[in-house]
Amino acid sequence: MRASDADRERFAKILHDAMGEGRITMAELEERLDAVYAAKTLPELEPIVADLPVASAVQPAAPRTVAAPENRIGGNPGSTTSIAVMSGAVRKGDWVVPPQHNSFAFWGGVDIDLRKARFAQKRSTITAVAIMGGIEIVVPDDVVVDVTGIGIMGDFSTTDRGPTQPPPPDAPVVKINGFAFWGAVEVIRKPRKNPKEIERPS
Repeated sequence: MRASDADRERFAKILHDAMGEGRITMAELEERLDAVYAAKTLPELEPIVADLPVASAVQPAAPRTVAAPENRIGGNPGSTTSIAVMSGAVRKGDWVVPPQHNSFAFWGGVDIDLRKARFAQKRSTITAVAIMGGIEIVVPDDVVVDVTGIGIMGDFSTTDRGPTQPPPPDAPVVKINGFAFWGAVEVIRKPRKNPKEIERPS
């Protein structure tokens, strides 16, 4: 890897600090600085400070493996409803979110998980109505979520769990509206566990 001017300045500062601490002499400083400013690559810089206690701080970080972005938009839309009346309903795993999905819970609970979902269109709307029941919607942090629901003697809220990150510019957008009456609708943003786990539906 080619060394930048900033890299050379970092190594030069280490040498100046080392001389100030009495670890190297002025003559050694001048000799090593000449080598620093003449270096063209990082491997040429590293041996210059290899005998100093701060040498490990300037080792280049190991390159991170970044998962390639996936196109998660497209596919045949899945179910348009999730209904739980004195019961429960679950929507999670590999499914395609339709442009409009309606969720209703009455004395019951609905769990919607979008972490492995695809989206029929870039913009989707989930209308969540909870009456003396509960609806939980998990949205990964690489999706833009817009929550506009209200709570009437209930709760309609958004929380972040885990080290979430801002979504990318081309992320799908999910708008969540509706209301909770003597119940709760909770929208939870979570990091995607592992992007490689996302599978395209057959």
